[in-house]
Amino acid sequence: MFERHAKDGGTSKAGLSNLSRRSFLRGSGLVAAGSALVDPARLAGGARAAAAPAVLGPGAVPVALNVNGNAHRLHLEPRMTLAEVLRGPLNLHGTKIACNRGACSACTVWLDGAPVCACMTLAIDVGARAVTTIEGLATGDTLHPVQAAFIEHDAMQCGFCTPGLVMSAAALIARQPDPSLDDVKTAVSGHLCRCASYPKVFAATLAAAKRRG
Repeated sequence: MFERHAKDGGTSKAGLSNLSRRSFLRGSGLVAAGSALVDPARLAGGARAAAAPAVLGPGAVPVALNVNGNAHRLHLEPRMTLAEVLRGPLNLHGTKIACNRGACSACTVWLDGAPVCACMTLAIDVGARAVTTIEGLATGDTLHPVQAAFIEHDAMQCGFCTPGLVMSAAALIARQPDPSLDDVKTAVSGHLCRCASYPKVFAATLAAAKRRG
């Protein structure tokens, strides 16, 4: 192996024999001195300080929520979902908890107008975004067009999934005033209606869109 290296212009046997223990230790000392200039503890500490996230909980922490235009200052455990807070401390029972894992969409509310599953949203993550629930969709005693159309078209049976369906249908009309049937089907495709009222839900949403237009 040494002969091959020597032929390639690398280290020869003679060169290796000239490497004394003293020169080796001197070189090692220079490397060690250079390494000492960089404090590993300081680097590690800085990395930890930069990467360390803020720790919240497990006890209650202050949380500010804007729900249906009303400001609320609460003390909540960080583990609480938005659905739990709405139905618990805020006493807004229109938002339903069914599957509690984001599979049925019964708990749909709006965050800044976008429909989300409240059971999959931590209350501490809401921040300054405006929360709108089924209770905040009407204007005083005047129902939202989607709410009125659901009643007129009997687009419900047990009614457990109805608030979430209404929120998704109303969000669709807000962003797309003249939706097609396929648009409506897509907008509510994440909702599970155990009573299978989908045809009437589609009809009510399309009727509400025409009424608004």
